[in-house]
Amino acid sequence: MSYFVHPAGICETDNVGDDTRVWAFAHVLPGAVVGKDCNICDHVLVEDDVVLGDRVTIKSGVQLWDGVRLGDDVFVGPNATFANDRFPRSKQYPEEFLATHVGDGASIGAGAVVLPGVKIGPGAMVGAGAVVTRDVPANAIVVGNPARITGYADTLRAPAVHEGRDAHLPRLSGRSSVFPVKVVKDLRGSLLAVELEQDLPFVPKRTFHIFDVPSKDVRGEHAHKVCEQVIVCVRGSVTCIVDDGTLREEVTLDSPDQALHMPAMVWGTQYRYSEDAVLLVFASHPYSNDDYIRDYSEFLAAIGS
Repeated sequence: MSYFVHPAGICETDNVGDDTRVWAFAHVLPGAVVGKDCNICDHVLVEDDVVLGDRVTIKSGVQLWDGVRLGDDVFVGPNATFANDRFPRSKQYPEEFLATHVGDGASIGAGAVVLPGVKIGPGAMVGAGAVVTRDVPANAIVVGNPARITGYADTLRAPAVHEGRDAHLPRLSGRSSVFPVKVVKDLRGSLLAVELEQDLPFVPKRTFHIFDVPSKDVRGEHAHKVCEQVIVCVRGSVTCIVDDGTLREEVTLDSPDQALHMPAMVWGTQYRYSEDAVLLVFASHPYSNDDYIRDYSEFLAAIGS
């Protein structure tokens, strides 16, 4: 046997990877699939229809019910709870339990509750005691009840430029950039002026506005295959994440005299909208659903290729 089971532990499945450890008073049922180098701590229950990837850590007091799917390098903290039935009744069972997916590298904090059918994206971080009621995007940090996004893991905050006429603009080190937009102010009010063929890195084929976004919600969460975008926050503020697959950076747009350029094949997310936020977006191509990549794992695969 190439894996370890404590004398006080029970492991009824043979589908266990090398170097996995099952500790005392843990019980793994016959149908479970357990990857390599996993650590299943004391007092853990793993039901039949559960799949664990490689290098998964399950801390004490966790029950993994039918339908739970954990990717590689997932961490589940002590006493975290997974549910698999939205309307449980004693002695009544659904025809099929809802699947709960946790992506590669995600972490679930101690005492968190994950509702059935939820997808937690790769690299996400669920805070201790959070109640996850809906899908969590890749790399998002969520806390509270219900869980809300408060940030993104492994994200660099863009530093400001400290000299020159653009001293107020943040400086991005990845493929995206922030550049100035002409705003004229006088006693009559303010005017935002954009010469489409001169001031933008492309000649736009489409423009749209985003407004009335609840501050708890997130927009974006996708990449474009060929379309480029320029975002201007003409009112209020919004925090933008730009991710080129190697570097993830965060910049806050809170003035109409600065614009964020997002090239094609950059994963973009906008969150922390102020109540009065209004975004003006220029796009280099007409709308095409086929141009979108909406799954972060697919984005990383496309970048790699």
